[in-house]
Amino acid sequence: MLQKQYNQSLWAEKWPAPAKLNLMLRIVGQRADGYHLLQTVFQFIDFCDWITFHSVDDGRVSLQKTIPGVAEADDLTVRAANLLKAETGCESGVRIEVEKNLPMGGGLGGGSSDAATTLVVLNELWGLKLSMEKLMELGLSLGADVPVFVYGYSSWAEGVGEKLERISLHEQWVVVIKPECHVNTKEIFLAKNLTRNSKSITIGDFIAGQHQNDCVEVVCQRYQPVKDALVVLSEFSEARLTGTGACVFAQFDSEDEAVNAYESLKNKWQVYLAKGLNESPLFSRLKAGKYIS
Repeated sequence: MLQKQYNQSLWAEKWPAPAKLNLMLRIVGQRADGYHLLQTVFQFIDFCDWITFHSVDDGRVSLQKTIPGVAEADDLTVRAANLLKAETGCESGVRIEVEKNLPMGGGLGGGSSDAATTLVVLNELWGLKLSMEKLMELGLSLGADVPVFVYGYSSWAEGVGEKLERISLHEQWVVVIKPECHVNTKEIFLAKNLTRNSKSITIGDFIAGQHQNDCVEVVCQRYQPVKDALVVLSEFSEARLTGTGACVFAQFDSEDEAVNAYESLKNKWQVYLAKGLNESPLFSRLKAGKYIS
């Protein structure tokens, strides 16, 4: 457990909430409750929201600034903080300041990552001593992508995305396009023509090049900007959809190749240049500060 005075040094820091990419996504079945059974591969990129936690004396959880269109009580960071309080009986309060960089509805996991950073960092700041496994369990109740951000490493994932196995991947350069649309994930998973019976594969199959995303066909049928972005990006490298999108991405072995693609696209598209990472920037920061081993 961190000493109280040690905790104080964390309050003033800005904590990363990184984006993730789904390097492939297969739907291999569906549970009786409607949730889809998946196989996917998560990798982080060094493109982040940034969160600062401000200590308050009144025991309340609040936002420094709300996100347009999202009620404060529905914000995933607020829900995560209140979930910690409810789980542990913690009486402390916090004001949460989010520097929002990750696009909403892009498939980069921004809201889930914000929630995970809130769970992980407040667990330290409030001295709650919850295990990573418990934080992952709490995170799953907030969203299927939250556990991988709590886990903190590139992962092979199964189940609804919560069964994680650490995997080491090439940390390639990445160009991400965010088309001018917001894909409704629920709509895609409810689509009648969505493939739900893909054959399960192994990690070796993925490494050998099986990068299929079962959502691509449905998303492209319904969202022309996503289809257009995949076509444009494929001129530079294999273009893929992350999750249900809307973001599409391509990986590059060299920075020069990635920069060339970025420069060619930036005047016509909302585009990001990033680096793939096997360890979450959040955990790199915590380890650098010796908050965790």
